[in-house]
Amino acid sequence: MPRLADQLPLWLKLLFSVWILFWAPAYAVMLGAQNYFWLCNLASFLILTGLWTENRLLLSMQWLAVLLVGLFWGFDVGVAWLTGFHPIGGTEYMFDPEHPPLARVLSLYHLVLPFVAGLAVLRLGYESRALVWQTLLTWLVIPLTYVFTDAERNINWVHGPFGMQQEMLAPFAYLAILMLGWPLVLYLPVHGLMRYLQRRGKVR
Repeated sequence: MPRLADQLPLWLKLLFSVWILFWAPAYAVMLGAQNYFWLCNLASFLILTGLWTENRLLLSMQWLAVLLVGLFWGFDVGVAWLTGFHPIGGTEYMFDPEHPPLARVLSLYHLVLPFVAGLAVLRLGYESRALVWQTLLTWLVIPLTYVFTDAERNINWVHGPFGMQQEMLAPFAYLAILMLGWPLVLYLPVHGLMRYLQRRGKVR
């Protein structure tokens, strides 16, 4: 059990729980259960579990999963909103009139998850094993996504980068590159930053 001073605030647990109770069924109705295969959507449930159990490893894993994704998502949406151009891609649905308006509003959770996970990690400390465990989780989810979700939805970009279909590589060759690239591009930089801050005594 964490010491009393380390415990996460009850308001954070309750607010995030209320959010999940509204967001999860709304997404299921509007977008279908396949949508939960997205790693960022899975992170929502794992963060909720981590908050209530105050599991330092689980929250550190999701901190790796959501920080850069949230920043890149916000950057792409912001630039597209101002200029009409998507510098990264993958957020075009936010401007698609065919996409349910409520689903687009709820997608702003991409900006909230880094705040919630970051606050939890700041309070509880960063667990350095998070890089390995989040990578293993990703290596489990990506093949399952490929097998159990519709190709046209391209969830977790298992059929092509940035929401586009790819035909240059054989499907399994592309998946192998994706499974290597995801932790190297998205998780390793955040892990390196956290280890640096730990050495400097900025975080536990």
